[in-house]
Amino acid sequence: MLGGAVVLGWVYLAAMVIDMISRMDMGEMGPGMELFNQFNMFKDLPEHVRVQLASLCLPLAQEAFGMPGLINMGLYDYFLLFVMWFMMVLAMMLPTAMPMLQTYHEARGGKAIYVVAGGYLAVWTAFSVVATVAQGLLHELGVMSPMMMPVFSSLTITTVIAAAIYQFTPAKQACLDRCRTPNVALAVHSGEQKQNAFHFGIEQGLYCLGCCWALMVLMFAVGIMNIIWIALLGLIMTLEKKSKTPFTSYGIGIALLLWGGANIYFARADLPLFEALGDRLF
Repeated sequence: MLGGAVVLGWVYLAAMVIDMISRMDMGEMGPGMELFNQFNMFKDLPEHVRVQLASLCLPLAQEAFGMPGLINMGLYDYFLLFVMWFMMVLAMMLPTAMPMLQTYHEARGGKAIYVVAGGYLAVWTAFSVVATVAQGLLHELGVMSPMMMPVFSSLTITTVIAAAIYQFTPAKQACLDRCRTPNVALAVHSGEQKQNAFHFGIEQGLYCLGCCWALMVLMFAVGIMNIIWIALLGLIMTLEKKSKTPFTSYGIGIALLLWGGANIYFARADLPLFEALGDRLF
């Protein structure tokens, strides 16, 4: 059943992307997504032609499956955004919790694993609500494009640098340790009531949120419907939880710092603040 939830998340996200491939310049959805242009009319076109065609076709994006109208958003559009974020949670975060859920199931048995999963997903449902509101506000402010990409490089840079710095914080390491070694024995010993299993799920969800929220927020930097980065970040978070050393997190942080530095270097001509910072760094 839990595996089916993961599949549901991926199927929903894939359906959103597939429904846009035939009509959209997929490169507008973030780095790497231009690979999907092999399946539409944008294949092999010069960049300036793709930009012109994309500007003509862009209003059709909201007609694709699951895509909200991102101009003058209503409640239904926010609902579609929430569903999209929740499906990302199922696709990205639920697989990272499978070892914890399996350990709990082996210790207690029965259907309590689903109660724990419900508590875990309750936390990430709250995150999905916050992410939905934040994305809606960014669209209202004109900071995000209709293809859910940052309009200004400053958003990409600050998001990447903030995520990089968080990788080195004690809070990150503390939450990551509890994700790697959940106290399943104590949770099982605490009682047989369903609410105890649900509370344990919430507790583990909070630890997971504390561990992974910054990496999830990177979707605001790379394109929120960038399915390539959804898969990549999901893999990174899974490997990070499986690793037994903090140097894995530090390595991810260093890679993000290098990525942020590269963004500063290439954006410094357009942004006076980053130009001054870039001149100092490079």
